[in-house]
Amino acid sequence: MRRLLASSIASSVGVACATALALPLTAPAAAATASPATSRAGSVPAAARYDLPGSTRSLPLRPLGPRARDRAIGSPSAGELGLNRRDVRHFSMVGVVWDNPNTELHGRVQVRTRATGSRAWSGWQSLETHNDDAADPGTAERMSGRVRGSTAPLWVGDSDGVEVRVRAEGGTRTKASAPATRAVSPASALPSGLRLELVDPGGDGEGDGEAGAAPHGMSADTSSTGALGAESAETLAASAANAGLAPLGATEIPALGRAATERELRSLGDSELTSSQRAKPYIGPRPRIITRRGWGADEKLREKGFVYTKKVKVAFVHHTSSGNGYSCSQAASVIRGIYRYHVKSMGWRDIGYNFLVDKCGNIYEGRAGGVAKAVLGAHTLGFNGNSMGVAVLGSFGSHKPPAAALRAISRLTAWKLGLYGANPRGKAYLKSGGGNLYRKGKNVRLNVISGHRDGFATACPGTQLYRKLGTARSTAARYQGR
Repeated sequence: MRRLLASSIASSVGVACATALALPLTAPAAAATASPATSRAGSVPAAARYDLPGSTRSLPLRPLGPRARDRAIGSPSAGELGLNRRDVRHFSMVGVVWDNPNTELHGRVQVRTRATGSRAWSGWQSLETHNDDAADPGTAERMSGRVRGSTAPLWVGDSDGVEVRVRAEGGTRTKASAPATRAVSPASALPSGLRLELVDPGGDGEGDGEAGAAPHGMSADTSSTGALGAESAETLAASAANAGLAPLGATEIPALGRAATERELRSLGDSELTSSQRAKPYIGPRPRIITRRGWGADEKLREKGFVYTKKVKVAFVHHTSSGNGYSCSQAASVIRGIYRYHVKSMGWRDIGYNFLVDKCGNIYEGRAGGVAKAVLGAHTLGFNGNSMGVAVLGSFGSHKPPAAALRAISRLTAWKLGLYGANPRGKAYLKSGGGNLYRKGKNVRLNVISGHRDGFATACPGTQLYRKLGTARSTAARYQGR
């Protein structure tokens, strides 16, 4: 399993399309054998049709004028920037970024927006300022020179007007994971280079489908393969990384029943599995996964090639802090927005999470490189090596996570952790790459299914979701047959 799935050379920077096609996990027939007993969160998507390209607009923040200050909470402050109400091009997601990724924004960031075609403005909404999903310190992705500090992105829906205010509260300071030689900012200051990011995820218009409908931009029929046509090398490589699980150009990887999943596991060479694993494999049935092509990823945005770690020992659960005001038919748009924000606004090589889950329980492929492989993500600063990140679309500090999303987490982790022999109810050691909870080099004992906050001091994945992780561990273990 380690040989074919993990691609254990952590420093690998690319996989050619032809190479990926030459490394199937099983015969194609096995991939096509879906289990009718496996529940489906939504309709099977056909070839995605995304006719409108996405875009990102960056607007520098300025000292607020008297009118905006009058509306702000409390008295005016030297540490107060923003934008007065203005008309802008179409966007659906908003965030704020700044120059130094090692500087925290200690303050309040609020936006309000105007729905396209309407004169009505929303109320003020707060952005999560402690956005701690990130590549590990010292890695090529972190040291690229393109990475910026940022708030979490907020989904606001189809909008063409915006107003923003940012006010310091208690000053900024250097993050605990940053070099100790960096200076601490004055108490009244905000990070330098603050700017508003307006993200249009692109597509063919906003969907308003009911829960469980096919994801935005997809037709609900029985086809699972889209014609690739004259696609880019990046698009072909991203699809080929899932060779053996689904045909080239597929918009989804179909679910498998338990027997087919176990056959897939046993198809590896004798050296890969112990005798006990061959006799009694502990792995959950493979769930249905919507591919990057299925949610409309523009593969030209990300860096070329893929980067792998050695194995998957721990699954970190996150929320996206992007709000809960999306329909399931809009989930693909939300993911495209997060992808564009992570790459274009924050400077990462690709979307940070390995998988994403929507409120209807649909599972989506995240960072490119193959859903069965140990793809190195940027989701839990200090612990991205030998782990994977699963993000539930939404905010769960006070909102309870949907039961469908929790089932999807359990199904996904039972399968993916099973590929690497991990027990969802067990513990595993990961070596810290440096963060605000554990020093670099420390071996940390973690739950095999952990929350983001277990590896980094953060509110993620939200109290309500974090409380459900014990149930997710038990359910995933049951799916594995433990």
